Amino acid sequence: MAQTEKKGGLLRKSSASKKPLKEKVVLMYDEIFTTEDPSKCNPRFWEELFLMKVNLEYLEGKLEALDGEELMKIKDNINCLFQHCIQALGEEHPIRVVNALQTLCALIRGVHQKNKSTSGFDIINMLVGFDKAELCMKNLMESLDSLLCAEGSESLKSLCLKLLLCLVTVTDNISQNTILEYVMINSIFEAILQILSSPLSRREHGYDAVVLLALLVNYRKYESVNPYIVKLSIVDDEATLNGMGLVIAQALSEYNRQYKDKEEEHQSGFFSALTNMVGSMFIADADEKISVQTNEAILLALYEAVHLNRNFITVLAQSHPEMGLMTTPTSPIPMTPVTPLGTTPPSSDVISSAELPLDADVQTSNLLITFLKYSSIVMQDTKDEHRLHSGKLCLIILTCIAEDQYANAFLHDDNMNFRVNLHRMPMRHRKKAADKNLPCRPLVCAVLDLMVEFIVTHMMKEFPMDLYIRCIQIVHKLLCYQKKCRVRLHYTWRELWSALINLLKFLMSNETVLLAKHNIFTLALMVVNLFNMFITYGDTFLPTPSSYDELYYEIIRMHQSFDNLYSMVLRLSTNAGQWKEPASKVTHALVNIRAIINHFNPKIESYAAVNHISQLSEDQVLEVVRSNYDTLTLKLQDGLDQYERYSEQHKEAAFFKELVRSISINVRKNLAFNTLSQELLLKEFSTIS
Repeated sequence: MAQTEKKGGLLRKSSASKKPLKEKVVLMYDEIFTTEDPSKCNPRFWEELFLMKVNLEYLEGKLEALDGEELMKIKDNINCLFQHCIQALGEEHPIRVVNALQTLCALIRGVHQKNKSTSGFDIINMLVGFDKAELCMKNLMESLDSLLCAEGSESLKSLCLKLLLCLVTVTDNISQNTILEYVMINSIFEAILQILSSPLSRREHGYDAVVLLALLVNYRKYESVNPYIVKLSIVDDEATLNGMGLVIAQALSEYNRQYKDKEEEHQSGFFSALTNMVGSMFIADADEKISVQTNEAILLALYEAVHLNRNFITVLAQSHPEMGLMTTPTSPIPMTPVTPLGTTPPSSDVISSAELPLDADVQTSNLLITFLKYSSIVMQDTKDEHRLHSGKLCLIILTCIAEDQYANAFLHDDNMNFRVNLHRMPMRHRKKAADKNLPCRPLVCAVLDLMVEFIVTHMMKEFPMDLYIRCIQIVHKLLCYQKKCRVRLHYTWRELWSALINLLKFLMSNETVLLAKHNIFTLALMVVNLFNMFITYGDTFLPTPSSYDELYYEIIRMHQSFDNLYSMVLRLSTNAGQWKEPASKVTHALVNIRAIINHFNPKIESYAAVNHISQLSEDQVLEVVRSNYDTLTLKLQDGLDQYERYSEQHKEAAFFKELVRSISINVRKNLAFNTLSQELLLKEFSTIS
């Protein structure tokens, strides 16, 4: 008997006869692509079709080869195929269900491909027909919902989620995907929650479920009432919210682990030795090589949970009870190969060993710590567009957290101390901090450290003004809470003051270049007002009276920077140019800082002259400061402890539309090439008669 080899849907005999033979499923597809009804000559056509192994490549290729007009001619057969796929989802035989799900994926993708080049082409009409659309889509969504909620095959659940992800991401802009109207009407929200609340299904499908939910929440969110937004905002079930937190924490900690592995590889490798030999001239190249793809999809899911659901805030600080208690799953989990931009589930070794690995440096870990570490990595490099987006989203999430009363309560809780090992950018003028010396402190200290780290490491030509503004706003919101609740945080405030003064110096020394692109006075005003906040209210939240003295010492020590800033803003506020108004606001804001400098400097000079000292020590300056507070006059400034609350719709809509588009494209790419292989699925059902 002649050997046969399979290639592109064809069976080719290796005997003398060269005429190719098509496999049966391909012949059946060819019948669908004629104008005739394929069941006319064979009443069992559809029944037989779903017993055949799907040839995705051939089916999609066939759809792609047709132009819009040719496709319209076979619309009835396409409608018929779509409807029979939906009917097959209700079959008891799992192989039929698998084949129907795979065929639906190919159909949806193939027909959408045609839509890109054809005007006046309606997807819904092409797939199901207008007259049957409502009922068909209702049946489809109900079948998917049943399969996701049933106790049956995990592979079927996985494929249902892949189909839903395929459905959501066929268009770059998900809000233009009219088929999603039916996913809104026939909600699968409860099915997603069920997956997240069950440890087994969460471990196998949690990642896809969370990404799917994040995308569905973003469908036409500014134009109409999105039921997924409404439902997500009121979820209060602890198991579900914790489940969502676990999935997100797992994905972020996997990223952190990969980054740490690459960093260690770097430091111990040949490159490290070379760097030691020739100095630090290669340090920039070293950084570029430590690159792990960011996970924007999971970050979006975290944002939506934090932004929409007040109850989710409690999840951020919880150490998870399932930690260390999980055992390896009985069956191996089919995982997706690594792909970029938020489409990659965490690797199975992390999932199987524990739901959330404990951090080696802390007694317990939680989602917030994992997120802060993730942020410290992605915010290091903002030159790459995706990292810039990720960095911005991290700061938006932190903004929402910094505004929340409950979040602030646990951030500042003195009984909840953690050692948070943030990543610090390698810089020539500072040594790498020894991780072992990190103190255990309230979590707000790690947030402030992250903000200080960003401020000192991004003063560059391509100045990320937007990120700096968000950074200063987060610090301001935390200070407002401390002032309001009289929280005296034991933090090294000097590091923050020093970073802020260096930022002002950078703005001044690059005035011409920066003013060509940005209104630097907005940022300068925010920085000056942070100092005003410390001057006016510092006695209510600084840890000790000596901290308040140190603030004055720092202002006096760096008086030249404030004098230069005053000269710059005065020059621009007296001109009639475009910067007159913003510069004059900074002039007014500097009134108390200038009063401090003008009051204490003569006193310090006088003390030095009387005592014949050419240069005073810090203690001597502090002595002068303490003994001359009484005669200092400051002006009361209004509104220093007020801020505008975060609003997505009016200010961030364009950013989120672009971000969701990027995620949608990458989820689709990932699905197209990696996740629809039938081998694992059919293997699971091979014993079923």
